[in-house]
Amino acid sequence: MDATFWATVALAIFVAGLVWLKLPGKIGAMLDDRAERIRKELDEARRLREEAQVLLAEYQRKRREAEGEAEQILAIAKAEADRMTTEANEALAEMITRRTAAAEAKIAQAEGHAVAEVRARAADVAIAAARLILSDKVKGDVAGRLVDDGIATARTRLN
Repeated sequence: MDATFWATVALAIFVAGLVWLKLPGKIGAMLDDRAERIRKELDEARRLREEAQVLLAEYQRKRREAEGEAEQILAIAKAEADRMTTEANEALAEMITRRTAAAEAKIAQAEGHAVAEVRARAADVAIAAARLILSDKVKGDVAGRLVDDGIATARTRLN
């Protein structure tokens, strides 16, 4: 008997021992258990992926809403700033107009006082000159009355 025969016998005994120990069934059960575990992990991974997609969609929706609100807030703020700028410009223009009118009124008043003061001084100078001239040409009481009458007439006309 040669070595091939004994190798075949040893193989047959080995395979019979494996069958007698129910090793193929145990290996199959182990493989089935492992396949079931892998299937459960895949199902769990699918479920987690779906939850992640739902959460992602929700966060994207919330982000879009927040961006929309931010745009609305910016638009409202810009409109408010424009309104406030317009109001400030109008108030400034009104204030400038009031101050200009007040300055013009003060200038007119000062001008009126200056003109009145110049007229009063001119009248005083004219009276003094008339008094000198009349006193040189007319002597006595007549000159005094003429000057007083002239002064009274001049004052009534100026006022």
